[in-house]
Amino acid sequence: MPTALTDLSRYPIVQAPMAGGASCPALAAAVSDAGGLGFLAAGYKTADVMYQEIKQLRGLTRRPFGVNLFMPQPGTADPAAVGVYRSQLAGEAAWYETPLGDPDQGRDDGYEAKLAVLLDDPVPVVSFTFGCPSREVLGSFAEAGVYTVVTVTTPDEARAARQAGADALCVQGVEAGGHQGTHRDDPAADNAGIGLLALIGLVRDAVDLPVIAAGGLMRGGQVAAVLAAGADAAQLGTAFLVCPESGAHTLHKQAMTNPVFVRTELTRAFTGRPARGLVNRFMREHGPYAPAAYPEVAHLTSPLRKAAAAAGDAQGMPLWAGQGHRLARELPAARLVEVLVAELDSARAALALGRRVR
Repeated sequence: MPTALTDLSRYPIVQAPMAGGASCPALAAAVSDAGGLGFLAAGYKTADVMYQEIKQLRGLTRRPFGVNLFMPQPGTADPAAVGVYRSQLAGEAAWYETPLGDPDQGRDDGYEAKLAVLLDDPVPVVSFTFGCPSREVLGSFAEAGVYTVVTVTTPDEARAARQAGADALCVQGVEAGGHQGTHRDDPAADNAGIGLLALIGLVRDAVDLPVIAAGGLMRGGQVAAVLAAGADAAQLGTAFLVCPESGAHTLHKQAMTNPVFVRTELTRAFTGRPARGLVNRFMREHGPYAPAAYPEVAHLTSPLRKAAAAAGDAQGMPLWAGQGHRLARELPAARLVEVLVAELDSARAALALGRRVR
């Protein structure tokens, strides 16, 4: 088992754990075998499905890899607000000919069961999103030889992760695609996210832990920039989402460079928690009215999202994407790692000579 971040991979490149299907065993294995660090995303999956994916991944690679867990969420959602949003989505249910989901399916994402699996049969790395585990949980993983990473979006969250005993931090800038990994979903803090380069500096000033930088990174030159800013590794999600090994829906992959989708925004429309995606019809029509209610809204819209995907309707799907999505390259994952490393080396050489980085 690894004892330092640099033990995990040959190159400082991490494939982001993208819940919803993109981060599948084939993608994680390809990235790890190419010298990066591949990740599985256990979010929205049962403990058994997570275990089966781990078994599959172990059959594909002998290199280190990680598994990401969602933290249980507090019951702070307003049932009345969820009810109003449910009424607003009635037209979507009729259009896709599917009932809305039950918003009260649970808030813990099978967390305890997943912990039990990962402690019984440890993997090299476990990361956490939407909060920080207890000192006891992180201590148990340390005893099992597991390297732990906590996603943070502010210096205060970084301090909390250090105090709890995390080995490293995934520092997520507001540019990142998908959900913002805030430890507490505070509507008053909407649109107050911190850009990645500034956040790296703030976190570095607050704590002395290894940093994996995440947020809008698509090129090796950008990886060089975050390393120069103080990060130890760079995490890329959107860049790997379009790889052929990715389990993302074909429409999701195509949307990254489709001129129909001109920008990204943070929205609560699909899940009740701020998440960055390509602006489509569903976001425009429902984003302004979606309550702060995660995972209740995620449960509510789950059948709609599945129906839109089955119908081939990208305007009704969550098209999670970072701000750099236009730079996506449809390359095999191993080739993408190779290209990123070459760009990183070139950028470092250019910086050393005082030249402009392309």
